[in-house]
Amino acid sequence: MNSILQIPIKRFARFITRQFTRKTQRTATVQKQFLLSLLKEHQDTAFGREYGFRDIGTVEEFRKRIPVLNYRDYKPYVEQIAQGASNVLTADSVKYMNMTSGSTGKQKLIPVTKQSQRFNRQANLTSICFGIKSAAEQGLAFGQILVTSSVQLLGETSAGIPYGPVSVSHLRSTNIFARQLFAHPYQALEPSDSLARHYVCLLFALKNPHTRVIAANFPVLALRLCHYLENYAEFLIEDLERGAIAPWLNLEPELRANLEKKLFPAPKRAQQLRQILQQHQRLTPILAWPDLSCVVTARGGTSDFYLQQFPEYFGSTPVFGGIYSSAESIFGITPQLNQDSNILAIETGFFEFIPPQQWEKSQPHTLLAEEVKVGELYRIVVSNYNGFYRYDIGDVVEVAGFCGTAPLIVFRYRRGGLLSSTTEKTTEFHALQVMQQLQQEFNISLESFCITLSNDHQTPPAYLVNIELSPGSTLPNPQQFLEQFDRRLKTIHASYEVKRRDQVPPPRLRILAPGSFGKLYQRLMQQGIPEHHLKFPHISEDRAFLADLPVEKEVLFPSDSQMPTLGRDLIIDEN
Repeated sequence: MNSILQIPIKRFARFITRQFTRKTQRTATVQKQFLLSLLKEHQDTAFGREYGFRDIGTVEEFRKRIPVLNYRDYKPYVEQIAQGASNVLTADSVKYMNMTSGSTGKQKLIPVTKQSQRFNRQANLTSICFGIKSAAEQGLAFGQILVTSSVQLLGETSAGIPYGPVSVSHLRSTNIFARQLFAHPYQALEPSDSLARHYVCLLFALKNPHTRVIAANFPVLALRLCHYLENYAEFLIEDLERGAIAPWLNLEPELRANLEKKLFPAPKRAQQLRQILQQHQRLTPILAWPDLSCVVTARGGTSDFYLQQFPEYFGSTPVFGGIYSSAESIFGITPQLNQDSNILAIETGFFEFIPPQQWEKSQPHTLLAEEVKVGELYRIVVSNYNGFYRYDIGDVVEVAGFCGTAPLIVFRYRRGGLLSSTTEKTTEFHALQVMQQLQQEFNISLESFCITLSNDHQTPPAYLVNIELSPGSTLPNPQQFLEQFDRRLKTIHASYEVKRRDQVPPPRLRILAPGSFGKLYQRLMQQGIPEHHLKFPHISEDRAFLADLPVEKEVLFPSDSQMPTLGRDLIIDEN
């Protein structure tokens, strides 16, 4: 980016972040104003008339009159909208429908209006400004961005409303100025084939040695980009040298022709990259772009596991969370590089928090933003311009602190993503903590992992700890690894420790063949889950979730004196 623009952009970023920070000093007032404006604008919708929005004048009246609802409650309204009905949940017409990933449950359609887009754009702008401000404070410049998300719509409803991932709507709505920030032409995001899209985006981005930012929805997708760069480095360098796109790529002919018109030979840059490849025997982002300022991707939750692999590809490049969001809402805005916690997005939705002691109640008592406590877990509830009111998405967040009177929240896991042999309720957060500790203790790297339940009619079922080792990583003592898994899970999860004494049977370890989670990745995409919204669950009660993945070795627990074991303790090698 032109250095002349850096100063005014930094000033603008400071102005926007200062404005937002000031509002966090009066969170209750900002939240009340947002809610009452929301209700007034939607008082004559079908939902607004049904629940008497016109007669609600306070936050307390709203909480008393409207029950806490989930997607099942909203589904009939959404179906009406999809079939062409208007003024159902929102006064503004629905222009698009976000489709949830479906990787942790059934896919859902979420109404999107011009109003909801306006509020989300403001939150995104605030987030970008925080990123620019934080980078500037660390002496980092900003510039062109490499992003590989698809802009392909997935379809239309019967009424002709387009639908697809939220990232598709966001990218398609970017203006000409915003598209100048891409390190590649906007058209490079149009290929329907995943490899072709990643390849052409990398090809254009590699021309510029000063590409500053890499953006991916989730860390696992950033790692996937790294693998494409590493595996196709020689082809990319050759194409860069001759200014053409590999003929073997599955790329639409008209799109190929348009992109090749924009691609000019870059022999000097190709030679520079070839020397790097020869010297290091690989090409990684930090080698290709040594001036990288940050990687923008999700933090918290399952992200932590994959972020451990980032130094291999990105060195010490900071990671910026951007926004904590879903198809339904933006929940938080990240204020700093390398920070998991997010400032509650107080201008984007009205938020309530359900404490754990209320989770099993059909109509739980909620807390307001300024009432939550640091260190506590809560289920988050949102009301916003997508037409959801007191919507319980199921996300569990931890309060890490406060910015003014607005809580700093960290996404931990999606409620419903629980694993129980009996009633112990192991979460993804539990599993991630254990596996992160074990990787350090045994000095290994895992490609991925997923804990499931045994499917051999054992009652109660045993935990199956399914792992895939990263290339070059070995596990000399798998039985000790399994014992430590059990020991560490007992330490951090009190309910598991109690139930393991006489109810939950010993866990088993299954070492999957190389490439197993890659096959799972392809299987999930074939089921219709959009690639750039794909999240691997690290626990699953679906006992067929890892079906057909080859197991190289299964390790059973040594004799447990506290409970009888079924059959003899052994290690089974299936090679």
